[in-house]
Amino acid sequence: MNPPLPYAESPSLNVRMLKASCAGCSMHQLCLPMGLNDTDINRLDQIIGRRRRISRDESLYRMEDPFRNLYAIRFGHFKTYQINPSGEQQITGFQMAGELLGMDAISADRHHCEAVALEDSEVCEIPFPRLEELFGQIPMLLHHFHRIMSQEITREQNVMLLLGNMRAEQRFAVFLINMSSRYSTRGYSSTSFQLRMSREDIGNYLGLTIESISRLLSRFKKQGWLEVDKREVIILDPLMLKALAAGTENCNPM
Repeated sequence: MNPPLPYAESPSLNVRMLKASCAGCSMHQLCLPMGLNDTDINRLDQIIGRRRRISRDESLYRMEDPFRNLYAIRFGHFKTYQINPSGEQQITGFQMAGELLGMDAISADRHHCEAVALEDSEVCEIPFPRLEELFGQIPMLLHHFHRIMSQEITREQNVMLLLGNMRAEQRFAVFLINMSSRYSTRGYSSTSFQLRMSREDIGNYLGLTIESISRLLSRFKKQGWLEVDKREVIILDPLMLKALAAGTENCNPM
């Protein structure tokens, strides 16, 4: 299953081609339309704005930007981060196709983090005021949106647990299993995938140094749990990684 090909860059491009369509998107069973019937999907289609291309390293939105839209990732990968009081960047998450960006701004009408594309990506703009109107008309849509928000809260709680109580090797195993599960849900291999983020970004997210990430990759490779070629990762022993992530196994120093 391959991600949709980006549309051609052309000054004469028909504006209608830029209009997002939930029904025709390969990610619609992971995104807001999940569980909706064709009629309600069409109603959702009517409020969704343009598709927006975001180049690698380009910001989708910045901290303190006013809140206008949610963004459904059609293809590509993003990272979100905040700047702490000392001026340092703290990565808060990595997002991929079928996920929503921008929910951090709902409460205060301003974004509390910055979202940056890790590769050339595309999002669908969803004007939030119009989405709220649909919530009153389509209870299933509101129910699914609440589920997405609950999952986001759970994710943030898990990150706090990750950074607070887990050993370095356990943090890294949790990260790999999480990525494996998310790729599998999207129809990709659960055991062979490319890490779109840098080792430095992974370390920042997990509260580890880039040297620690490199050592853990080497150690996992020597243990026979992984094959690693630059950013390509092949999980050779998923059961062992899951046990390590759960804290029932330890990684012996080598």
